[in-house]
Amino acid sequence: MNVRDRQILKIALPSIVSNITVPLLGLIDVAIVGHMGSAAYIGAVAVGSMIFNLIYWLFGFLRMSTSGLTAQAYGRHDMAEVTRILVRSGRIALLTALAIIVLQLPLKWLMFWLMGPTTDVAPFATTYFHIVVWGAPAMLGLYSLSGWFIGMQNTRIPMFISIMQNVVNILASLTLVYGFGMKIEGVALGTVIAQYAGLLVAIGLLKRTLPRPIPEWRGVVSGGRSSLWSINRDLFLRTVCLVGVNLFFTSASARQGAVILSVNTVMLQLFLFFSYFMDGFAYAGEALGGRFYGARDGKAFRETLRRLFDWTLVMTTVFTLLYIVAGIDIVRLLTDEEQVRAVAREYIWWVWLVPAAGAAAFIWDGIFVGITDGRGMLVATALATLAFAVVYLLTKDGLGNDGLWLAQIVYLALRGIVQTVWYRQQITRGILKLTE
Repeated sequence: MNVRDRQILKIALPSIVSNITVPLLGLIDVAIVGHMGSAAYIGAVAVGSMIFNLIYWLFGFLRMSTSGLTAQAYGRHDMAEVTRILVRSGRIALLTALAIIVLQLPLKWLMFWLMGPTTDVAPFATTYFHIVVWGAPAMLGLYSLSGWFIGMQNTRIPMFISIMQNVVNILASLTLVYGFGMKIEGVALGTVIAQYAGLLVAIGLLKRTLPRPIPEWRGVVSGGRSSLWSINRDLFLRTVCLVGVNLFFTSASARQGAVILSVNTVMLQLFLFFSYFMDGFAYAGEALGGRFYGARDGKAFRETLRRLFDWTLVMTTVFTLLYIVAGIDIVRLLTDEEQVRAVAREYIWWVWLVPAAGAAAFIWDGIFVGITDGRGMLVATALATLAFAVVYLLTKDGLGNDGLWLAQIVYLALRGIVQTVWYRQQITRGILKLTE
């Protein structure tokens, strides 16, 4: 294993652990309310968690732009700019979080209109929403800090924070629910406490990473705002496309009946599991790609890119074989509904194609974040979203659910293809200035 592989794995492995622990926050809440004696509590947490997952996903650009810009400044050894990026990103996070809190009523109405919770679930979901919304400053602050840590080539701190948050969430929620007799309020408060505990720990750990000496304060808070805002705009619009495709996939699945919706939901879990691993290598692309791009070290940049795609080939092969050999067995672990298991056999082969179709997009996303080419990511995702819509509309009547999965595979593959072409054009035109 060469130096570049060690650098990649040093960043990728902690990120993979972090990705796997993130869904546990929602699962812990569901597990606790599942023993409260009413299905309405489970539904309320499910609706509330989905709402905040959607909201925070839309603002994921904050982590990505911070990561790329920080990595480039780190590669240039510009520690003053590293600190400025942290302050500006934190300021955007705080302003965005305050906007979410101020606009929580219209935001809740919009989300409830989209989700359509039943009358027995809606009151509990409302309680959950109005408590958890106060965690927005902590969550968006953690987005900013996590991106900054990744840009500083450190994914161990975000991993530690993710694990710590789960522990705090378990202890706080159990104490509030079983110790103080709370219901949905206890679960919601436990989530918020875990979020702020993560933020406080992240701020405390900044001392280990902040450059010394810290630049003069007036220079930190002034200048250089335009690049961060323009990158965030492109990444936000890209995320809107991603969210739109995912929501439409679920909606189109639901229109085919409860069984197909269940089958597609279970099969998507296999894609999510693959994405947890590939996101780790994408983070390595952000950190190392941005670092070497900032240093204008073309040799190291291209070597990192080659090694990332080598690892992509390994992961794609492993997961494709896993899903071919054990895909149905994994479905059995996820559901005991015999009808869902039986129908899944008809469509499981689409999951076999997911790793090969989607792997390149993960790596290119990481590289494009590192070089802060939000426009390339937006163009690729917008074209892929358009292709998804066209393929689905042309095939839905004749192919049904197969047409929906065909549209999904085309969407995943086209993102990687367009980004490959975009990157080569940027190199050809000399827009990506890298030395040999």
